[in-house]
Amino acid sequence: MAKTELYIVRHGKTMFNTLQRVQGWCDTPLTKTGVAGIENLGVGLKDIDFVEAVSSDSGRAIETMRIILNQHSKGSEIPYHTDQRIREWCFGSLEGGYDAEMWGVVPRVLNFENYDEMIDRETTFKDICEAIHAADTANWAETYEELSTRVMTGFEDVAHRVEKNGGGKAVIVSHGLTIAFLLNLIQEENNVRMDLENGSVTRLVYEDGQFICEEVGSTDYIEKGKEISKNSLS
Repeated sequence: MAKTELYIVRHGKTMFNTLQRVQGWCDTPLTKTGVAGIENLGVGLKDIDFVEAVSSDSGRAIETMRIILNQHSKGSEIPYHTDQRIREWCFGSLEGGYDAEMWGVVPRVLNFENYDEMIDRETTFKDICEAIHAADTANWAETYEELSTRVMTGFEDVAHRVEKNGGGKAVIVSHGLTIAFLLNLIQEENNVRMDLENGSVTRLVYEDGQFICEEVGSTDYIEKGKEISKNSLS
């Protein structure tokens, strides 16, 4: 049986990413820059023999996966479906506001003066999740238990399915905070300051019911795609 690997991609850069607005369950499309970045990523991944493709059901993740599969040498043959469990966090009434506003509110809920002080005190994902839940006046944000169960089962089910079918590599498109949170659930040393770039790839191996992190936030596949495209034009 082949080794089971997950290539987890953060979606391409969107309008709200560019405007620095909070984007969890709300959604905006990829920008031209975002599309170009994922096109390069797709070229960089095009010869990897993926046995399955999964994205969150958010439009930006679906758009990202569509571009990746269009660039892939066997994209039309790779089974693809969406899974709402690997969505971004839900920020409730904080959705759509400026990032600076949310990251101004959350530290105050936790009795810190500002974001930097909050992070320097080694605040946990659980602390931040509970603060968002407390600050959400719409009562839409998830509890830590709900969020951790959703995220872990979503990725575990993909890994289980691939393993059951003989192993191999799966490409997954998810979201920045969700991917960082997954890494923390796998190993607590992975902290909240992790900044994953749009289009970056985090690679996990699944073996004996456990995830092992092989690569975090790599942009090498984007750079590889740029080089391939450049050489094809010369």
